[in-house]
Amino acid sequence: MAASSSSQSPVPRLHHFELVERMKLQINVSGSSRGRNVRLEFQLSNYANSWILHWGCLFRGNMNWFIPNDRSLGSQAYKQGSLQTPFTKKGELYLLTIELRDPNLHAIEFVLKDGSRERWLKLNHGNFRIEIPETDPTTLMPPIPKELIEQNACLAWESKGRPVSSPQQEKQDYEVALRDLQSQMSKGISLNELQCSFSNSSSKRMVDNREQLRSGMSYPYKRKHNVEQWLQKHSTGSAKNASMPNSALMDLVDKSMGGDDVVSRISYHVGNYEIVVLSKMVRGEYHIFVAMNMRGAIVLHWGVSKLSPGEWLAPPPEILPKKSNLVPGACQTYFTDISTGKGSFQVVDINLQQSNLLGIQFVIWSGGSSWIKNNGTNFFVGVTPVISSGKASGDGDGIFKWLLDEISRREKEAERSLMHRFNIATELTERCKNEGEFGLVGILVWLRFMSCRHLTWNKNYNVKPREISEAQDRFTNLLQRIYLNQPNDREIVRLLMTHVGRGGQGDVGQRIRDEILVVQRNNDCKGGMMEEWHQKLHNNSSPDDVIICEALLNYIKSGFRVDVYWKALNTNGLTKEKLASYDRPIVSEPHFRADTKEGLIHDLTAYLKTLKAVHSGADLESAIEVLVPPNKAHDFTSTGFNYVCDLSPKLQECLKFVKVHLGDEDIVQLMEKLLESRIELRPVLIANHRRLKDILFLDLALDSAVRTTMERGLKNLNFAHLPEIMFFISLVLENVCLSTVNNEDLIYCTKDWYHICELYKPNDGQWALQTKAILDRLQLVLADRSQCHQNKIQPSAKYLGNLLGIQKSAIDTFSEELIRAGSAAILSALINRFYPILRKVANLGCWQVISPVDVCGVVLCVNELRSIQNKVYRKPTILIATRVTGEEEIPDGVVAVLTPDVPDVLSHVSIRARNEKVCFATCFDPNILRDLKSKEGKSISILVKSANIIIRDISSSNFSFKSFGTQSNHQGLKLRKKAFCGKYAISVEEFTSEVVGAKSCNLKFLRGKVPTWIKIPTSVAIPFGAFEKVLSEDFNKDIAYKISSFYKCLKGGDLSKLQSIQETILRMNAPISLTSELKSKMRSSGIPWPGDEGDERWNHAWQAIKKVWASKWNERAFISCRKANLDHENICMAVLVQEIICADYAFVIHTKNPLSGDTSEIYTEIVKGLGETLVGAYPGRAMSFITKKSNLSSPIVIGYPSKPIGLYSKKSIIFRSDSNAEDLEGYAGAGLYDSVIMDKEEKIVLDYSRDRMIIDRAFQVSLFSRIAEVGKIVEGLYGRPQDIEGVVKDGVIYVVQSRPQI
Repeated sequence: MAASSSSQSPVPRLHHFELVERMKLQINVSGSSRGRNVRLEFQLSNYANSWILHWGCLFRGNMNWFIPNDRSLGSQAYKQGSLQTPFTKKGELYLLTIELRDPNLHAIEFVLKDGSRERWLKLNHGNFRIEIPETDPTTLMPPIPKELIEQNACLAWESKGRPVSSPQQEKQDYEVALRDLQSQMSKGISLNELQCSFSNSSSKRMVDNREQLRSGMSYPYKRKHNVEQWLQKHSTGSAKNASMPNSALMDLVDKSMGGDDVVSRISYHVGNYEIVVLSKMVRGEYHIFVAMNMRGAIVLHWGVSKLSPGEWLAPPPEILPKKSNLVPGACQTYFTDISTGKGSFQVVDINLQQSNLLGIQFVIWSGGSSWIKNNGTNFFVGVTPVISSGKASGDGDGIFKWLLDEISRREKEAERSLMHRFNIATELTERCKNEGEFGLVGILVWLRFMSCRHLTWNKNYNVKPREISEAQDRFTNLLQRIYLNQPNDREIVRLLMTHVGRGGQGDVGQRIRDEILVVQRNNDCKGGMMEEWHQKLHNNSSPDDVIICEALLNYIKSGFRVDVYWKALNTNGLTKEKLASYDRPIVSEPHFRADTKEGLIHDLTAYLKTLKAVHSGADLESAIEVLVPPNKAHDFTSTGFNYVCDLSPKLQECLKFVKVHLGDEDIVQLMEKLLESRIELRPVLIANHRRLKDILFLDLALDSAVRTTMERGLKNLNFAHLPEIMFFISLVLENVCLSTVNNEDLIYCTKDWYHICELYKPNDGQWALQTKAILDRLQLVLADRSQCHQNKIQPSAKYLGNLLGIQKSAIDTFSEELIRAGSAAILSALINRFYPILRKVANLGCWQVISPVDVCGVVLCVNELRSIQNKVYRKPTILIATRVTGEEEIPDGVVAVLTPDVPDVLSHVSIRARNEKVCFATCFDPNILRDLKSKEGKSISILVKSANIIIRDISSSNFSFKSFGTQSNHQGLKLRKKAFCGKYAISVEEFTSEVVGAKSCNLKFLRGKVPTWIKIPTSVAIPFGAFEKVLSEDFNKDIAYKISSFYKCLKGGDLSKLQSIQETILRMNAPISLTSELKSKMRSSGIPWPGDEGDERWNHAWQAIKKVWASKWNERAFISCRKANLDHENICMAVLVQEIICADYAFVIHTKNPLSGDTSEIYTEIVKGLGETLVGAYPGRAMSFITKKSNLSSPIVIGYPSKPIGLYSKKSIIFRSDSNAEDLEGYAGAGLYDSVIMDKEEKIVLDYSRDRMIIDRAFQVSLFSRIAEVGKIVEGLYGRPQDIEGVVKDGVIYVVQSRPQI
């Protein structure tokens, strides 16, 4: 056995020893004898026996061992002046710490004793010897070379964006750099390490000298990671979350005893054995099957619970299984062997019948004195409430009701102590973990109410810190398994883990009790506030103790100022009343002797780490030290043995930097290192790592640190220096990607962001437009995710909060506060600060005016335009609408709609606004919107000037309401009902205005007139009157009667009957003649007949046809028709049938610019995939460009795409609505009714970073010029402005419809 190499300095501080049987010992020495703060940390690995350190101290010039005055905890005096101290387990390692304060100590000597075999390990037949340094090298710093100071100053200057500096400023920078280096060395970083790190930095960032850097080079921090490697998608499947594959035993038991009526499945692993518990309904009775893969005689020792899971009662005789015996207070049932062709197992079937039991508790006896337990406790299987179908109840109204009811019922037990709460949380989470995300959401809501102090933490119950720590450990171990096995639930698990401490087994919690005694003894503070706190710690430690410890440290460091103590407490929610409310109240203020200041700071700092190790799982310093113990990160390679949890050297370097610089005012490098740490951690997070829980806590802490560091640095950012802001957006965006499950949209936004950062040019308007589009999309994604969290979490918060009597304000803001505490909130804040500057560069102003009309009216604020589209206003009304999708109708009486939303310029509501002379505009300035909302109920005027809007307050007397009428301006419109032509299907040659609508007739007109390079899709149609004819058939008589009844109610004002009519139409049956005629026409026209692929395909087609007919009764169309004074009964619906073109792009052309009214300009919007995302209510903006008819080869892009989703279809058939109200003069009927693809479109998250339309300028110009040419040609054929829809497939342009532009 030989000592490994260690440092060659006179007094080594790190020692490595290779012992027998592959055992390794590492000892780290910190502090000095003169400083009276010596700390020796022993770390033993690769052993399984109970080793003990047998040791003593040596004074200079004396070879005899002595026992120190301040012996370490757990040490026992032995003969001949020695002590024996056992090692304690922490993860895979065994640790021991000795602290010494005697200034006369020279060294310690020791040997190792194997407690199980009474053997001794020595060093070359003698004692191990560790010398104690007299001085601390961190207090004796060597001189720092001038070159190193200048390099540090230059890097700091770079991080500020390379401003032009005066000589005086350079001198100040030099002094700051010197103090920074001295600070780093005082924290244990050697001069050699600093020189190496700056040498690496220099090779990347430094140019020849600072004079060259002053020349105004671009901002240096351009980031680009392969973010697609971070892609995490939700796995597809049922509503319940997908988990890892079942074990072989679970599959075997499920196939033998499962079936459709299984309520829950639970699996436990104990040693080499597995226990599977299956709960199911059998003929209306509740059965619990307990199965095990052990051979031989085994017995289930069990009881039942009626009032609480902790209760154990003997089961009633009527539910005893076969082979059972009642014993005092319990039942013992022998397992029964089950053999199948796939394997064998043993099982007990307990029929609880229909009794109102809470569940069963059990342990398993396997012979002799061997009992199988669940981590030392009983197994508990709860009865999951079921609904009549036999399935577990829960997901109604977005909550898991039985779970929330159970939490409420057991809150009285949970409030006894944190141990009770976390034990209950473990049990309930185990029961609901596989039942969908709403179960975990319920646990999250409960624990957040707890962590925010809305629930009682301790009430009339004394519990040891060790018991709390072990309860937390069991709960967090369960969360770790869920995180690993249920990827879809990872975000909820991450949120859960931010509300619970790490916990731990063994001495982790016990140290809370033991070490406070050391603090009191060392610093002579055994009375007053410290004794009161000591009593609380002994009886019920909680996260409040972390706050109390931090407050004491602030108080001591401030020179014992008690106001500092109270400020630290109050800031974190602890008041005098709260302290006094503990079962062991704290009513005294702290008071210490002045000469104990340094000792208290030392001891309380160490004690704070112990408290955080139990209660603060996501505390960054604590999380780092759990995985990378102090002073060990840089030395593990000296023997090739990794002491730090298999973390990469790069990660260890980053974490060390983070720990040292966490409070730096200059956040550039800190933010980089935080992100580099998370990126390095990611591969470990998705693997089955032995320390996954600790790694997950570290990642949560890093995520939180990114947010808090960015919040802290936000006030110092120079928003006029765009590259600096772009750099920080890159960092925070990466952070959100790493924290998010189902992050595909965020990944593609990040790729686009990297690309736009590379293209940056100062004052480039096109660059600003493209950048704005990326941020628009990003804001849409963040808003969608926020709403998703709101919808997922708030119902449970409301239901459980009301059950528990939580204050209404806390319930109402629950989800909002949770979202605000996440990593996305700071990203949104950065973007909002960046927007005004970006719009200024792009010359966009504060408004986008979609329909320019000067108006006066009364201000009314609404959340959604859709919610009031059926109303009639008797006064001219200016709506401030937060949400506008683009598909709404504008209510009667509304003269203007102003919104922060961004509907497409060619959306239905935009066209309707222009047609009805309603002012419609998007406002991008939140201050203007806030001011407008403050004017609700007041009268204002709107004056449109170019691309700007001028708003003035006016008196109601300045304009008259008397002349204002709510009747529509469509008085001259007439709609004639069309008769059935006697055919169910007609070819394009038969199209006339008597049998089909304008959509079909216009396609017939274009065929043969456009150049051959413009394609017109082949079409057939189901003519007017076909619907009425089918409805009149005898086999649809009942359906016709229902529709007639619903229609009478509808005419009476009951709009809810619109949906009833639509649902009834979908139950219509098709006459044989319709099927045969349509088949014949489609085949003769070259359109595939769906029935050729089977009857099911025709059924899909028939359903699509009925959906088109039913769209006559959609709410928007019905309201629009009523506003236009059109007789709804006279509307007839033809169906245009075409083969779908699987488009690469879809576009809409307006051959007269609708924004300016300029007839010399063609305005076009284009999207990826099918056109439904352009004409339907899909969020985001299309790409838009204008083209001068006199210069088609020079299109001008005026907006880049921000639509997150593209729709794509396989080869299929589309059935287009074609009503006789399609293109009435003065009535924009197009787009009111539905067109339906036979097969469901696939939604694809769009990646614009690879799209030639965006990144290939030559391709873009060519494509846009050809599309504009199509518009000019079609307009020329009709002799008037046209609204044209088309698609591009493999470079070929198709016109799918054209109509007069309104």
